[in-house]
Amino acid sequence: MSNRFIMILTGTSLAFLAGGQSASAQTASSAQAPVETKEPNSAYKSAFAGQTRVAGIKSATPYEGKVLTEDLKSPWGITSLPDGRLLITEKKGTLRIATADGKLSEPITGLTKVNSAGQGGLLGIRVDPAFATNRMIYWVFSEALDEGNLTAVGKGKLSADEKTVEGATVIYRATPAYKGNLHYGGRILIDKAGNLVISTGERSDLVTRPQAQSVNSGLGKVIRITKDGKPAAGNPFAKQADARPELYSYGHRNVQGLAFHPVTGDLWEAEFGPRGGDEINRIEPGKNYGWPTITYGIEYSGKQVGEAIQQKDGLQQPVYYWDPSVSPSGMTFYSSDRIPEWKNNLFVGSLSGMHIVRLKIEKNKVVGEERLLSGESQRFRDVTQGQDGALYAITDQGRLYRIDKK
Repeated sequence: MSNRFIMILTGTSLAFLAGGQSASAQTASSAQAPVETKEPNSAYKSAFAGQTRVAGIKSATPYEGKVLTEDLKSPWGITSLPDGRLLITEKKGTLRIATADGKLSEPITGLTKVNSAGQGGLLGIRVDPAFATNRMIYWVFSEALDEGNLTAVGKGKLSADEKTVEGATVIYRATPAYKGNLHYGGRILIDKAGNLVISTGERSDLVTRPQAQSVNSGLGKVIRITKDGKPAAGNPFAKQADARPELYSYGHRNVQGLAFHPVTGDLWEAEFGPRGGDEINRIEPGKNYGWPTITYGIEYSGKQVGEAIQQKDGLQQPVYYWDPSVSPSGMTFYSSDRIPEWKNNLFVGSLSGMHIVRLKIEKNKVVGEERLLSGESQRFRDVTQGQDGALYAITDQGRLYRIDKK
């Protein structure tokens, strides 16, 4: 376990960063220049003011990011247990439990077999709201079938000795399968009605991309199912004969961020664009979020995507987008009173950007952006709020951070 940490202080104090370096003092949480200073990949124009490169903000509250452990193996998803410990998935197919001070359990086995090649593996994780009595957990993973790979959902019971998962079973598969190993999506939430909300990717390749626009495909979707894997009651396509009843929204590229707003209850998501065009969306049931018909990104080759359209009637605009990409992954809204200026802000793990994004949101619009822990050089894969009100984040390099007021 490492005691390494960084302290971010405000006012007249210095900010002590990784390696003991100092930086200029932070100022109050007021408007600054946008945090993104690099040139965009395209000259595309946003649909409205504040849709990208909004004014930068700085936290006025002194906070610190502390490394609790560096011993995780490619962690991907993190969630809280009722007793305050943290349940973490590792990409190759094991679970770990971490205490608040960073002590890790031995790997927990017994889950469904995962295909960890490429971007696949054991992905998002949530525990049942009644976990204290039923010990049920739900996870997303990539599964290899004879016809190809797909995003699947499993459930099982964490054993009393916390060494294995009992009765692990697959309850849902996002078909069709495809012989590729990219863009599985993989996040999971549990809504107030007890349904599972799942994200899938469109599997990346040109041949599968159009399925994001098909309501008869499980690819490139937000999906809402029961704990038994059946379509949830009230889904928007339940009465449409040519559509899958489990679908909640469509037109997505690769959704790795899902979170419910703590006040409104609205569902928000983050998805990867290609080169540029990473998005934050507020999800409304039945709506089409545009990929690949509209996008603010370009192909990795530098060519345009499709007809290079950014706006089209009937297709939803992102609340916010980035160009160049920050690669937004797991995310959470902050509902704690520990740092009042952060309350109801959205915190998003950034992979290629190597920081945690803080977005201040008012009336469903982003009004400020801050980058946290950008000196750590870590790919932040997921972030969650713990039972203690602090933020906890995991990185591809194996770290677990606790982020809280100093």
